[in-house]
Amino acid sequence: MPELTLRNIDQISNDIRNEEISFSHLLDDLIDHVCCDVEYEMQKGLDFYQAYQSVKQKMGSTRRIREIQEETLYSVDSKYRKMKNTMKFSGIAGTILFGVAAMFKIQHWPGAGILLTLGAFLLAFVFMPSVTGVLWKETHNRNKLVLIISGFVTGFLFIAGTLFKLQHWPIAGILLLCSVISAVIFFLPALLSDRLREDGTNQKRRIYIIGTAGAIFYIMGMLFKIQHWPAASVLMVLGLIILGFIVLPMYTWQSWKDEKTISAKFIFIVIGSLLIIIPGALINLNLQGMYDNGYYPHLEQQQKLFEVRQASIKSVLENYRDSSYFQKMIQADSKTNEVITLLEDIRKQMVAEAEGEPGKPAVNPAALVRTETGSEIIYTKLSRPFNPLPVRDFLMMSAPFRQKLDKALSGYNEYLSAMSPQLYSEKLSSLLEPSVYLPSKEPEEGMITMLSSLHSLEILRNNLLTVESMVLETIAKQ
Repeated sequence: MPELTLRNIDQISNDIRNEEISFSHLLDDLIDHVCCDVEYEMQKGLDFYQAYQSVKQKMGSTRRIREIQEETLYSVDSKYRKMKNTMKFSGIAGTILFGVAAMFKIQHWPGAGILLTLGAFLLAFVFMPSVTGVLWKETHNRNKLVLIISGFVTGFLFIAGTLFKLQHWPIAGILLLCSVISAVIFFLPALLSDRLREDGTNQKRRIYIIGTAGAIFYIMGMLFKIQHWPAASVLMVLGLIILGFIVLPMYTWQSWKDEKTISAKFIFIVIGSLLIIIPGALINLNLQGMYDNGYYPHLEQQQKLFEVRQASIKSVLENYRDSSYFQKMIQADSKTNEVITLLEDIRKQMVAEAEGEPGKPAVNPAALVRTETGSEIIYTKLSRPFNPLPVRDFLMMSAPFRQKLDKALSGYNEYLSAMSPQLYSEKLSSLLEPSVYLPSKEPEEGMITMLSSLHSLEILRNNLLTVESMVLETIAKQ
């Protein structure tokens, strides 16, 4: 009967130990079992390598060895069994809740916030700890400690950040940023190190390294896109090209060469890659278009409305030129124009700062044009519409221009109230309350972009004319 050499036994032992069998008795039993199977195959006239390959094919995959340990742990360890069941239940329930909540959120149905919170709670506080415990129980490998911990931290922060972002809660950006930092600096490098240590083929090593680089670019691009930071599209496109057009074809070709049949693992990887790449590409291609086709027309409509209201006020003043109240009406119009001039100055300087370099505002930016009604913004020509810095420098409570605007609106309110007390009610006064349009407290860094603030200033400018029209109408009736 053919017998294995010590070198053969060492090779089998090392291969099984590499599968991270933490049960010592199970490890010995598996080594003995595989050695016996190999010797049995060698009786058929095969050499060691052919017999060993035949045994591994019968087992199905090297993953089968780990499955044997998992089944053993599940049978003999009640704590592991509870963690495994908790992991499965919380993972399925949390994912379903998150999916249903997303549908409710899109349809604007009630209960979306509750479902999102419950789903995130299950995934972050139940699923992530249990899956971390299960992984550690199955491996007990200190070399994977950084991978397991960084995976837990990254997943926890990402789930929490996504929930906070969807619910518009504070520190969402900080949580997502910390999640990306954890993924890029700790989790992905640890995962790459683990893959390189376990797989010795040069071809797969190359795939792992390129894939990690593509994942880093893609994750960074998604974060930049969510936060409306510059270079988001470049990073996402670069990551998608690497993952979709380099890594996936290389992995597919390598799998076809190495495996006689298509494994479930390969199918899941392909499907998972498509589920990541396709939505990411759609987001990257359509998000800016969504703003172009939805956001910009609203801003342009506000500008058109401003022109119409200005023309209406001009017509009213012309009609009452010979009235005894004409001077009073002209004075009210002059006070309104003072505030509008200040608003236009703020808008122009915000655009100049956004279109220029740090510390050097742009001179005569292309997005600013002079019209009969004053300076107007061509919003489609803004190169950095989501820049948050102009908001911080001009519209925060501590900014000098914001303080000047608050003072001007307060003085305008007092003037109109004294001039027409029977009309100037609290409701009308609230139309000119700065906190309705602008931040009343310091928000999270980068939370408010220039484009949304310019939209608020457009609405405020139109409401100024609305209030003036009502006041002029009251004066005319007197």
